[in-house]
Amino acid sequence: MNDSIKRLLLAGGLIVSLAMGIRHGFGFFMPPMTQAFGWSREAFALALGLQNLVWGLAQPFAGALADRHGSGKVLLGGALLYVAGLGLMTVSGTPLLFSLSAGLLLGLALSCVTYSVIFGVVARNVPPAYRSRAMGIVAAAGSFGQFAMIPVEQGLIDGLGWLPALLILAGCAALMLPLSRWLAREDRQAPPAAATHLLRGMAATFATAWSERGFRLLMAGYFVCGFQVVFIGVHLPAYLRDHGLGGHTASLALALIGLFNIFGTMAFGELGSRWSKPGLLSFIYLARSVVIAIFLLLPLSGASVTVFAAAMGFLWLSTVPLTNGVIAGMFGVRHLGMLSGAVFFSHQLGSFLGVWLGGVIYDLRGNYDLVWLLAIALGLLAAAANLPVRETPSASFAKESA
Repeated sequence: MNDSIKRLLLAGGLIVSLAMGIRHGFGFFMPPMTQAFGWSREAFALALGLQNLVWGLAQPFAGALADRHGSGKVLLGGALLYVAGLGLMTVSGTPLLFSLSAGLLLGLALSCVTYSVIFGVVARNVPPAYRSRAMGIVAAAGSFGQFAMIPVEQGLIDGLGWLPALLILAGCAALMLPLSRWLAREDRQAPPAAATHLLRGMAATFATAWSERGFRLLMAGYFVCGFQVVFIGVHLPAYLRDHGLGGHTASLALALIGLFNIFGTMAFGELGSRWSKPGLLSFIYLARSVVIAIFLLLPLSGASVTVFAAAMGFLWLSTVPLTNGVIAGMFGVRHLGMLSGAVFFSHQLGSFLGVWLGGVIYDLRGNYDLVWLLAIALGLLAAAANLPVRETPSASFAKESA
């Protein structure tokens, strides 16, 4: 890779690291904020579920805008929304206001500063032989952000309180503003001019992709990915606290997930350039179900949590470079931002259900047992769904493939 590509990956990786790192620590705000405002866990979980749903709904549009007009303005707008959302969370004293700040604004922000937009830039500028590896590097940066930011957020909450912690995080999010301009400068390959209206073009592109069975199966698998990781990411701290394990154990668990995800995403990104990406995806979903089942069967302890976090971390976002690599292989790179966003919408539907059902079922039953079992069953279904997917280029997109 030349120096320009290395700078592009560095800028994109830092943006994703900040965006994903900050959001992965929101589960630590659940106990202090629900206690401070007298909310139920469902009210908090609903806002974060809305965040994931809005993120998914807006992602195809953010990706399509970046595909047509370049990444710069989309990234800058997302960074500004991120800062605003975190700042307004500090004055959101009702569940409705919290849903607007943590849910709506941050959901819109995340659609602009995460994988679909960044991967569109990467795919345009990195040769096809290195795309899976490059996407793995960017996804690993998001994992590093989780590893680095989780203990920072826990420490800020414990040391200063949840409100000052949010203000400091808003300052960290502001660093995405200069990084976005840097990435836009490194985006050497301008998107081709589009002759069709944005919405008509999006509808036609999605309809053509939807006609491919492999695309539909990818969406089904990504739904399960969202359900599993967001349920665990948001509710694991509360689950461990309910079973007598303190905040330090939860902080260590989420940090380990981020640490081992660095290795997992880079490893599977590299393997995706050599082996079948759909086959690797099936393995990941199957392995997740096995890991969760073993975690539930073993006595809960600091050691079992550590092993679970490390194993899940290795499998955490390893689906991201593989899924996007399959999309690029099937449909080319011209519409990667939009099609990646469409598949990601399915991921976020799963995320919404995972985080929301976690709160609902806990409030109804007083435990998370049913949600854990559902996560196992869905993982098995996702493993089966990805096996028939083929990376054969679509004839409908052949002229646009790169």
